[in-house]
Amino acid sequence: LVGGGPGDPGLLTVRGRALLAAADVVITDRLGPRGVLPELAPEVEVIDVGKTPGHHPVPQSRINALLVEHAHRGRRVVRLKGGDPFVLGRGGEEALHCLAHGVAVEVVPGVTSAVSVPAAAGIPVTHRGVTSTFVVASAHDEGAELPAALLTAPADATLVLLMGVTSLATTAAGLVAAGRSPQTPVAVVERGWTPSQRTTVGTLASIAQVCRDRGVESPAVVVVGAVVALRESLGDLTARPAAAS
Repeated sequence: LVGGGPGDPGLLTVRGRALLAAADVVITDRLGPRGVLPELAPEVEVIDVGKTPGHHPVPQSRINALLVEHAHRGRRVVRLKGGDPFVLGRGGEEALHCLAHGVAVEVVPGVTSAVSVPAAAGIPVTHRGVTSTFVVASAHDEGAELPAALLTAPADATLVLLMGVTSLATTAAGLVAAGRSPQTPVAVVERGWTPSQRTTVGTLASIAQVCRDRGVESPAVVVVGAVVALRESLGDLTARPAAAS
């Protein structure tokens, strides 16, 4: 289980690259460093099981089965996942399934988008004098109740929401109802660590409308909290120029 990081091939770990170079089969997601796939040897079988919002052409049960099937055929299998396999990446489920079917598993941690994508936009999730706490949660299901960790987080904690674009209006309203100020800064960072990275900034009161006006789409990371204001001084911090914000 290889964590590929947020998308820039340069953020894939040395161990991850070594395992990819030795693979017979690579089962890959939509997110992550797809730019490394053309570097694989021609005989490597690449299986794309990528999911898009609301469209999962290969269900998780089938992904689990593919890992076991190819491993039982004596093939070296790399499951290439975006970010980190164990941060809202279902890597634990895949590891459990493999181990239950006699397949040994090695996990290679990846650079999680929950921290690295805000950093690319000049937003540290913690900052001395602002906050020493951040909470990471999925905000994927529109209409579902917000995770308790978001509602009970300290008032100064940074909230990092993954898969949260579709439900952004509901999430923002829920946070205000739970006591967060409507003027709390919010940033939505699309396609972090890619040439088309774009950041949209607003407040809990305005961010949903601002994102609709700008056509914000997944994949994106939502950051809520006072640290968002640091972007005004830091700007984008990627190695390559990002798209205008």
